[in-house]
Amino acid sequence: MRGASNRRARIIDMKPLCKIVSDVPASGIRKFFDVVSQMKDVVSLGVGEPDFVTPWRVREAAIYSLERGYTNYTSNYGLLELRTAIAEHVNAREGLQYNPENQILITVGVSEGMDLALRAILNPGDEVIVPEPCYVSYKPCVVFAGGVPIPLCSDPSTGFATTADRVAKSITPNTKAILLSYPCNPTGATMSAEELQKIVDVVAENDLYIITDEIYDRLTYSGRHCCVATLKQAYDRTILLNGFSKAYAMTGWRIAYAASRPDIIEMMMKIHQYTMLCASIMGQMAALEAIKNGDGDTEDMVAQYDQRRRLIVSGLNQIGLPCVLPNGAFYAFPSIESTGLSSEEFSERLLFEEKVAVVPGNAFGDCGEGFVRCSYATSIDKIETALERIEKFVKKLS
Repeated sequence: MRGASNRRARIIDMKPLCKIVSDVPASGIRKFFDVVSQMKDVVSLGVGEPDFVTPWRVREAAIYSLERGYTNYTSNYGLLELRTAIAEHVNAREGLQYNPENQILITVGVSEGMDLALRAILNPGDEVIVPEPCYVSYKPCVVFAGGVPIPLCSDPSTGFATTADRVAKSITPNTKAILLSYPCNPTGATMSAEELQKIVDVVAENDLYIITDEIYDRLTYSGRHCCVATLKQAYDRTILLNGFSKAYAMTGWRIAYAASRPDIIEMMMKIHQYTMLCASIMGQMAALEAIKNGDGDTEDMVAQYDQRRRLIVSGLNQIGLPCVLPNGAFYAFPSIESTGLSSEEFSERLLFEEKVAVVPGNAFGDCGEGFVRCSYATSIDKIETALERIEKFVKKLS
């Protein structure tokens, strides 16, 4: 016992841990769902994960790869066959040409791709414009890479899309890049090619990089998704991030990709090879099957998400929680300001009083305050139950 006590004392007296990491708050999403996981009868509109199981043909491809003994490392860049299939897919859908040999890198989810992209382009003190509300990891990843995130607030007046004028006003001599993510998590916002081109024009005029997270590109409900790299003056300055989690219901497989200029991809690969080596070969084999033969499954999922989208937004508006109809992803972002509660108060009370889990809007940046994120990646029955409980909760408040 004395030895254990001494060991604890020595740890307490050691030099402090990394200040950069300790100053970054924990994810506002995970904090909430640590609580949810311990509760019964909770209807969760929280975690951004498809409720569909990965299609059988994709799972079977992974099983078959194991049966054939594919348990080894791959190239640091990833399986060439998968990179080639991705290059063909991107070319067919977007008309973009990326050399699978040196312009595509397989990453462990888009989250790793984001980290690699930022570390590849940033020097200490470089600023990155980050439109908000945004996914919880963006600003911390900028900080971990030595950069300075510059939040750029958007609101319902523009459908939560940013504008070229706002971007231009945020640029300083230290600005290095802008981070775009459309369709957007948490708002479901999309942007037209015309509006995105205006932003790219500003970016090009100021010689900035673009990192674009397009993981929800296939989950667009009206019009056509615009891939940023297709726009005039964008290709050479853009790092395109995408993956398999959302379109193919493969969140746990953690397979994604980055596509960009060879010099940028080589920089990203260099970090990847020292820290991650490669993505799982079984996951890559599954992803190969998905991208070759999974489009039918994706179309079926999108049709069901569209039905759920209209149901939840209509229900929230009827309850008195104003909500813009999102055009992408699988999130609704209603305003809860009329309740007089903060985002965290609303979310906590709704969880404990009516057992419905949503995510407070401030988890996605300061301008998310006054909103909550509701994921409709769950069944219609659960959405209807959640709406009934939310209505009951809101009526109690009034």
